[in-house]
Amino acid sequence: MTSAPAPAPLQVAEISELSSRVLAEVGTVVVGMEKPLRTALAAVLAGGHVLFEDVPGLGKTLAARSLASALGLDFARLQCTPDLLPADITGSTVYDPATREFLFRPGPVFTGLFLADEINRTAPKTQSALLEAMAERQVTIDGTTYPLTLPFHVMATSNPVEYEGTYPLPEAQLDRFMVRLAVGYPDREAEFDVLRRRLDRRQEFSSVDAVVSPEILLAMQSGVEDVALDPDVIRYCVDLAAATRSVPDLEVGASPRGSQTLMLVARALAVIDGRDYVLPEDVKEVAVSVLAHRLTLSPAAWAAGVSTETLVISLLDQVPGPATVGSDGREVGRA
Repeated sequence: MTSAPAPAPLQVAEISELSSRVLAEVGTVVVGMEKPLRTALAAVLAGGHVLFEDVPGLGKTLAARSLASALGLDFARLQCTPDLLPADITGSTVYDPATREFLFRPGPVFTGLFLADEINRTAPKTQSALLEAMAERQVTIDGTTYPLTLPFHVMATSNPVEYEGTYPLPEAQLDRFMVRLAVGYPDREAEFDVLRRRLDRRQEFSSVDAVVSPEILLAMQSGVEDVALDPDVIRYCVDLAAATRSVPDLEVGASPRGSQTLMLVARALAVIDGRDYVLPEDVKEVAVSVLAHRLTLSPAAWAAGVSTETLVISLLDQVPGPATVGSDGREVGRA
């Protein structure tokens, strides 16, 4: 399977307007998840993959399905179980008696947005089947490489509170996810709105209309790539990632992929807000989602209940940021 040439990049104003429409459309069925959905969309515009990690019943699967629908992407969902095999994800070659040939039957990963539901319930060998697809946008079966149709994105859900029969994602797999998002419980009014909307629908399922097409999404992603960053903001991303490598409670800090991802997601977030420049506040907004899952706690810190999210938040207070600048380069405040 091959993809068509990328269309001409869209301008920042166009990307921002379409992004607002996508989020508004998703918001018609997904309640109380404005910030996680905004970050997830930024990750998609930056060309990355998203991991939702939170307790069951908070709408993670609905959010992924709704985002795929609004972006006009083909959607495939796979429920991960301990007996799942790599071929169940990537596909396999089968013998056709009629032609006496081996034919390749693509798996569910050959789609626009692939949802691996409860990815920590399947074995590491099966989890690793997604690594090549996530990194290279291709899969290799029996020595033959099959490219995936673009755009291609993976969203996965993980349950962090129930460990019976689960397989924690290894660091190499976590690092392939551009962001890890926690949905969180809705407040009282949002939860009331969920129940009220269910009664109004008079059915279990809700639908989301497509706002853009896969071709337009590719043009939006190309437009984000045209946005440059001030060198001081780039250095700020480097400083934040480097600071994680000297924290006593951490065995492993963020790699250069972490600082690069921080830069890319912050840039996409700025474009969603209609800016062709990145502020330090954009970096701060996504720092926890980008960096926390790339850090490995020391045994003592883990036993003491320290969280990587808390450590990243403390680093945001400790690492000095650059002056905030506007599109004309004029200083407008301090980070």
